Amino acid sequence: MPVPVRKAIFPVGGLGTRFLPATKSMPKEMLTVVDKPLIQYAVDEAREAGIEELIFITGRGKTAIEDHFDHAYELQDMLAARGKDEALRLVKETIPAPGMLAFTRQQEPLGLGHAVWCGRNFVGSEPVAVLLADDLILSPKGCLKQMVEAYNKVGGNMVALMEVPREQTAAYGVVKPGDITDRLVEVRGLVEKPKPEDAPSNLAVIGRYILQPKVFEDLGRMEKGAGGEIQLTDALARQLGLQPFNGYLFEGRRFDCGNKVGFLEANLAFALNRSDMRDDIATFLKNYI
Repeated sequence: MPVPVRKAIFPVGGLGTRFLPATKSMPKEMLTVVDKPLIQYAVDEAREAGIEELIFITGRGKTAIEDHFDHAYELQDMLAARGKDEALRLVKETIPAPGMLAFTRQQEPLGLGHAVWCGRNFVGSEPVAVLLADDLILSPKGCLKQMVEAYNKVGGNMVALMEVPREQTAAYGVVKPGDITDRLVEVRGLVEKPKPEDAPSNLAVIGRYILQPKVFEDLGRMEKGAGGEIQLTDALARQLGLQPFNGYLFEGRRFDCGNKVGFLEANLAFALNRSDMRDDIATFLKNYI
């Protein structure tokens, strides 16, 4: 039986320059899809998967994230005094149990691999999940919960996979697949941002990972890859043959909220998925179309 996944890392140190000026004074992870910030969706997904410890890799100007997951006493007292019980419930639901959160800074923007490495002392010798809030997934069962259920059978390192058009492979890490059993894909190779003609498949890695602690030793070598950054996919590729390595073709629809079009599409899709908004959203969309 593999060691259970109890901890998760959330790399939230990026500057969000593609959303300026909105992100001038607000972390991009606090941008809202319908009525909930992106980072809240990621945390909710982790908690659904049984994660007990949440590790945030932050940077300058990210204190709003820490405040979001803390008590807001004046707001809570006001809601209670006015009998706004449902709103009070929603606020309290955002607050994890005491001691569940940890924050540390990535002082230099050296890449995703470096951000994950910054959380090593909180992880110790356990496996850890990594969730990128930019990748928002709409599914009845959270992507990470799907992965954890598969991981509990096979162990090792695991990445979330989805099929992309071959002409888009240069925007992703792409796996060389081996045997495929149901939704589990044996990973025999992993290339970061290959040109379409060089891509080993059209199976792309998206922002959900389950990592064994050995990966941190590799990241600690600080070897730079694509874009001059320390790439997590490169470190994972060097783990091939040392332990099981699988991809998981998750059920659900992924939205790239790191760009404006994907972010707007996510807002529409999540609103249309809600019974209290679906009809009104459909009506106004018809007016525009």
